[in-house]
Amino acid sequence: MLSDKITSRIGKVGGVVLRYSLVLFFLGFGFLKFTHQEAAGVAPLMAHSPFLFWVYPLLGVQGGSDLIGVIEIAMGASIAMRHINPLWSAYGSLATSGALIMTVSFLFTTPGLDPNSSDAGFLAKDITLFGAALWSSAEAFAAARQRRVRKSAVGIGEVAPELGG
Repeated sequence: MLSDKITSRIGKVGGVVLRYSLVLFFLGFGFLKFTHQEAAGVAPLMAHSPFLFWVYPLLGVQGGSDLIGVIEIAMGASIAMRHINPLWSAYGSLATSGALIMTVSFLFTTPGLDPNSSDAGFLAKDITLFGAALWSSAEAFAAARQRRVRKSAVGIGEVAPELGG
């Protein structure tokens, strides 16, 4: 059996790996959306999405992919800000979980998608990323709450002496 200290450290390292791998996924794939190949690859998936079908008629294939890329980069960057602004990171993680629900829905909305294809496997990994985004959101919300409590406790300590208390 491992000690509580070691178990805690393993959990912290695991959390860092989980959060920042999510950041790398979203930054990496966000930047790829600006390439012609990626735009063409996601076009059939987005065209049949009940959430994103409107993007291509409005912006075109590359314009739609660029928009998704900007959103993915913004979400990845916001998650990465956990130690600077945990509340921002929490909301970024929550938004990311919503985006991942949309991409997982492609498994069910894309006509003719072969369940054994690399596209289906690529989309199935988003179920795990969805769990990572939910965990990241909950952890960052808790950190934001703790930061707020610490700040208000410091504020009380600073005010009390002035009041003679």
